[in-house]
Amino acid sequence: MCGILAVLGVVDNSQLKRARIIELSRRLRHRGPDWSGLHSYQDCYLAHQRLAIVDPTSGDQPLYNQDKTVIVTVNGEIYNHKKLRQGLSSHQFRTGSDCEVIAHLYEEHGEEFVDMLDGMFSFVLLDTKDKSFIAARDAIGITPLYLGWGHDGSIWFASEMKALMDDCERFIPFPPGHIYSSKQGGLRRWYNPPWFSETIPSTPYDATILREAFERAVFKRMMTDVPFGVLLSGGLDSSLVAAVANRYLAKSDAARQWGSQLHTFCIGLKGSPDLKAAQEVADYLGTCHHELHFTVQEGIDALEEVIYHIETYDVTTIRASTPMFLMSRKIKSLGVKMVLSGEGSDEIFGGYLYFHKAPNKEELHQETCRKIKALHLYDCLRANKSTSAWGIEARVPFLDKEFINTAMAMDPEWKMIRPDLGRIEKWVLRNAFDDDKTPYLPKHILYRQKEQFSDGVGYSWIDGLKDHASAQVTDAMLKHANFVYPENTPTTKEGYHYRTIFEKLFPKNSARLSVPGGPSVACSTAKAVEWDAAWSKNLDPSGRAALGVHADAYKDAVDTKISEANNKSL
Repeated sequence: MCGILAVLGVVDNSQLKRARIIELSRRLRHRGPDWSGLHSYQDCYLAHQRLAIVDPTSGDQPLYNQDKTVIVTVNGEIYNHKKLRQGLSSHQFRTGSDCEVIAHLYEEHGEEFVDMLDGMFSFVLLDTKDKSFIAARDAIGITPLYLGWGHDGSIWFASEMKALMDDCERFIPFPPGHIYSSKQGGLRRWYNPPWFSETIPSTPYDATILREAFERAVFKRMMTDVPFGVLLSGGLDSSLVAAVANRYLAKSDAARQWGSQLHTFCIGLKGSPDLKAAQEVADYLGTCHHELHFTVQEGIDALEEVIYHIETYDVTTIRASTPMFLMSRKIKSLGVKMVLSGEGSDEIFGGYLYFHKAPNKEELHQETCRKIKALHLYDCLRANKSTSAWGIEARVPFLDKEFINTAMAMDPEWKMIRPDLGRIEKWVLRNAFDDDKTPYLPKHILYRQKEQFSDGVGYSWIDGLKDHASAQVTDAMLKHANFVYPENTPTTKEGYHYRTIFEKLFPKNSARLSVPGGPSVACSTAKAVEWDAAWSKNLDPSGRAALGVHADAYKDAVDTKISEANNKSL
């Protein structure tokens, strides 16, 4: 993963301004420690911090078209770049970088080429022939991008808001699936899949089509010229990523460079559920497995650094980002620069435990659509920024455009959780990989209950965070939270503590408004809280807040619910 910064239309284009752009770009160097680049043209600057994954020797950025009239700075990977190059036979390429194709596609097709890209990306492109520019972000928002405005009328784009907050009067998250065009004067959506309207689909479930679409998604993400691995928690999603990658590794170009044994990584408190399950999957697949440990205190000590890197005060995101941040540091020390990860499956298939309470297929489908649309603010942000903090790139096969279209075209009746039919959460996915002849995974792993990452690393992790926050935040502080933080007022001491750290690091109003809010239970949207009246009394993003569903639901809350039911029966 790389870091990009683009500033267009500045009034001051002196050497001092160039030095300032370089200084701000350095704030993104953790994302791309391999090389730095800057191109300036009159009052426009395009800067880049590179993490070299494909063509490490010659793919430095910014990148250009043949006559260098088109300049582009890109963060991401274009998995179909070789196929796209075949359609650009008259163009002369300078590097083997997968991202160089963007400059040539623009030259050939103008601004309407973005939907041709299969990958994850954020980029800014400058056309010096007419001094126009465009910026675009991938369909789901796997890669981060922010848009800002300077006092002098300049427009700014950056991978992280820390590069904008001192020099922009206002900034916002760049919306996924959109393009900004200076010619048209604003944002427009380029990604318009059928599911986006939330119309209820009716395509019958086909296990083979679903499985093959996912296998293609994993295989294309094994495009790399550097060592890679898989983040393996032992849950369904990461285990399927590891199983498919392991099955196809020998056929990949990566195997010829780095060998045919897959590396897998897991982190947790000693004795945690994830560590045990991950080791079992790794043993079954025969991977070179790396079990990493952390303590509650080590996680607490890292909180401020984590919040600085992930740029949010959302409780769920911080809980899950901290172990991922610590794991990424250890992975980097082993020489690995790219990992595959399992984000996105729960949103697509209704895998969170609160989906057990979905009243009908219509509401289930609409909730999955809402969850996918919000991924850039939660799991995509976490996966990208937690790993990029240490110069590691995370790729997410479940968020492949083709795979999402396949899964979201399915009649949502098949995604409904139906104990009477033996269907647990994500049954359609589990069933697609339930192969008795050539099994992908052991049955009990394939049908393991959903465990959120922040829970699976060890239940005492969240309990420890709550205890730590309680020691930092008094009852009086929480009571008056709405006066101190009128926007997105924290409702718990844990949330208040994170907000205090965030405000110290990112004091501007634009920063606090970049973080979503609203009630949630077990990672639900505010709308889905309405599915169970008891949830409104137990608003916690942990999976254990799914009362009556999670096998280790919060005991006090469960006891209260049972007591209330008994009193009613009396």
